[in-house]
Amino acid sequence: MDSLSQLVLGAAVAAACVPARHRRKALLVGAALGTLPDLDVLIDYGDAVSNMTFHRGFSHSLFVLPIVALLLWAVLRRFWPPVREAPRSWGWAILLPLVTHPLLDALTVYGTQLFWPLTTPPVMGGSLFIIDPLYTVPLLVAVLVAAIAGEARRGGTAVALGLALSTGYAAWSLVAQRQVDAIAADSLRDTPHADAPRFVVAMPFTTFAWRVVVVTPGGYLEGERSLVADGGPIDFIEHRFDRRLLEEAGGLWAVQRLLWFSHGFQRADVVDGELRLADLRMGQHPTFFFTHVVGRREGGAWVPADNRQIEQPRVREGQLVGLWRRVWLGEPIPGTPFAVRAAANAAGTQAAEVKSGATPATSASK
Repeated sequence: MDSLSQLVLGAAVAAACVPARHRRKALLVGAALGTLPDLDVLIDYGDAVSNMTFHRGFSHSLFVLPIVALLLWAVLRRFWPPVREAPRSWGWAILLPLVTHPLLDALTVYGTQLFWPLTTPPVMGGSLFIIDPLYTVPLLVAVLVAAIAGEARRGGTAVALGLALSTGYAAWSLVAQRQVDAIAADSLRDTPHADAPRFVVAMPFTTFAWRVVVVTPGGYLEGERSLVADGGPIDFIEHRFDRRLLEEAGGLWAVQRLLWFSHGFQRADVVDGELRLADLRMGQHPTFFFTHVVGRREGGAWVPADNRQIEQPRVREGQLVGLWRRVWLGEPIPGTPFAVRAAANAAGTQAAEVKSGATPATSASK
């Protein structure tokens, strides 16, 4: 999640643990500890793929953070009077901001290595977008009220209420994601892709609109679902690419690493003789936030390239308003293949859709 969400979550959790007379101190300590795991972003691992895939690694490990908490608690107990006065309460106030940080991150789709140093793939929940005001605002208000109230009872009440609302919203995101996944499964049931790998991820800033990606032998399917405006099965648009590229370049470390990190949800393309991998989990065709150059042709084989990230536009004109209309009215977001398809259908042609890089729409509904 974004830094503000982690800061206010850490502050609220710490403040909920300590005696009222320590509440303001706990807000500051919790805010700092809630931010601490993300300082690994300052580490340069040497190249773009490493920087992406080692982020949320050791600093987010549930094996590492309790040890850090214990050491920090021992030091503070020796030198800081509040911890000596209420050591058990402060033990929780130090531990919980650290461990709730990766647990919250694990609800996003990026990938969090909760079990580092084990080599299991990162956890990528996808039920929350990295920024979601409905999660963050209750915590932010609670922290502000608690900071102003100090020892007053309303400060503790605000913290408890903020944590209850934000936690309830996170739980709702998991329920909504499961509901959309069930609709996707039903929509794909009588197709060749019924058992194909897929993921369901929240669209930006909301848990009321979702994106579904399904791996196919020739590429992937992309579908959308508004829990407010849509009904019936999900219709998918098919996007093709040459999956043999992933096999041909499978010996490259960068390819292996990205496939591991993303659970295989990568698109491969050759541009100007370079092999580019795009992470299908973040973005929407044809723009994916994490696109890397990973190889180049040499003597008929793929060899490592100085991997680098290809910068992509994050927000295009009209998309934020379009997202609002997608959630509540079911209208396609401008610039997406679904908008291109709608325009082509209105014009009675599929030419615009083919130009967008997608194959003609394929319905995966029953």
